[in-house]
Amino acid sequence: MDKSAILIVEDEEKIARVIELELSFEGYDIGKAFNGLDGLRMFREQSWDLVILDIMLPEMSGIEILRRIRSSDKQTPIILLTAKSSVEDKVSGLDLGANDYVTKPFQMEELLARVRAALRSSRRMTNDHVSEGWIQVGELKLNELSREVKRGEEPINLTQREFDLLAFLMKHPRQVLNREQLLNGVWGYDYLGDTNIVDVYIRYVRNKVDKKYHEPLIHTVRGVGYVLKDSQ
Repeated sequence: MDKSAILIVEDEEKIARVIELELSFEGYDIGKAFNGLDGLRMFREQSWDLVILDIMLPEMSGIEILRRIRSSDKQTPIILLTAKSSVEDKVSGLDLGANDYVTKPFQMEELLARVRAALRSSRRMTNDHVSEGWIQVGELKLNELSREVKRGEEPINLTQREFDLLAFLMKHPRQVLNREQLLNGVWGYDYLGDTNIVDVYIRYVRNKVDKKYHEPLIHTVRGVGYVLKDSQ
């Protein structure tokens, strides 16, 4: 099984470092941010299996980060770190879609147990979802078994290559993919044609998936490649 990637958003660097060391020892890949804006940026730029999110953060509160994440991502488990007295924050966090919370000061064993439980639950939900063949990012849905694509409830007709390209992007949400990665993943390692074929097919898919909708999902990262994500 691939190692789970966990993002820690915590402004107290000593606490963040202790959590990082313990989770790394357990075999997880770790990312850290020390303020709210950096935390939200890192969440949007990479794919994470779980987020540990402090509520009291500089530049943007944990509650606001949670609200923004849940506006486009309902699946990624989020565990809040809360102050002992912040009952309202706990309630707000759970109402906004947090999966769990841990009250400071906490025992590391408790946090590790909650991380394991959240990841197990997330994997069960993912496996159930994948078993039906559906992948979803925002309002865009793709079924690998029936090869259907819908945005909202509106069906989108794609050619076989367009479908394969969109499926590859949707399996790597919020991950910036360069042309070589897309070529290898969609056309195969033995493809010897022009790498511009990626740009051509991205344009084809965009015309069908994004063109007539208010919010684009496929974004160009200038000088690097492309990323599929909900723009919220």
